[in-house]
Amino acid sequence: MDTAIISARGVAMSFRDGAGGRTRAVDGVDLTVTRGEVLALLGPNGAGKTTLLDIILGLTAPESGEVLVDGGTPQAAVQAGRLSALLQTGGLLPDLTAAETVRMVAALHRDPADVDDVIDIAGVRSFASRPVGKCSGGQQQRLRFALALLPRPEIIILDEPTAGMDVSARHEFWERMRTQADDGVTVIFATHYLEEAEQFARRTVLMDRGRVLADGATDEVRSRAGAAHVAVTWTPTPEEVEALPHVLSVTSEGPRVSFRTDDADTLARHLLTGTDAHGLTVRPASLEEAFRLLTETPAEETTEVRS
Repeated sequence: MDTAIISARGVAMSFRDGAGGRTRAVDGVDLTVTRGEVLALLGPNGAGKTTLLDIILGLTAPESGEVLVDGGTPQAAVQAGRLSALLQTGGLLPDLTAAETVRMVAALHRDPADVDDVIDIAGVRSFASRPVGKCSGGQQQRLRFALALLPRPEIIILDEPTAGMDVSARHEFWERMRTQADDGVTVIFATHYLEEAEQFARRTVLMDRGRVLADGATDEVRSRAGAAHVAVTWTPTPEEVEALPHVLSVTSEGPRVSFRTDDADTLARHLLTGTDAHGLTVRPASLEEAFRLLTETPAEETTEVRS
């Protein structure tokens, strides 16, 4: 039986908007996360992702609702070392080296992980002797990751963890995070890189305007785009296109024609057996398409796509 390690019920938070009113950053969010899950939190700027993560971490108290982490308060989980985070910003002392920073923060914990192990796991070894102020943005993120590992957390929350990293560094970071997830650590991350969610998250939650729009297995959330794409090499007449089944839209570039369809199997069969189209390829809708579709539609209620 799955055990909830994070439970949020009816969480709401608003901020002054500068015009005498208030903007609701989080609007009645319900969220349950079970042990060992890897969950991506996606949404456009202003969707409420960072505010929700701050509430789960106990950095912000909600105006209404309740968050429990392992049955207690977020603050208790942080103090016990069960809950840790890698945030976009954080006070790093520029004159200390990366290794000195890890050792200094380790001394603040009751039972820290081995400093050398953490430096290796987080990929800090190559710049361990460099002053933090001379580290790149991506290197500073890796250093924050090392600090997040020191308390041996059961839950790691990541807010835009690969900001400032190049493609190679991002790939390396997620390989290291995958090791943590395989060891049973619960991982919740917010990211603008949708491919990171597709490749790493087992569950995806889409947010917009403070509300949850979709919540489920990443593949199932991606299918919310409601279509696949079939491409062929073909020069059809308008009448031939009109006769095709299950076509939602058509685009062409030279001899290559792409169809957005709600039944790829039927359309592909028709193209291969009833026309002279060739070079057929099929690809599923992407998470980015589901993201655009759901966030461009007014939010009315949560779409539950869990099986």
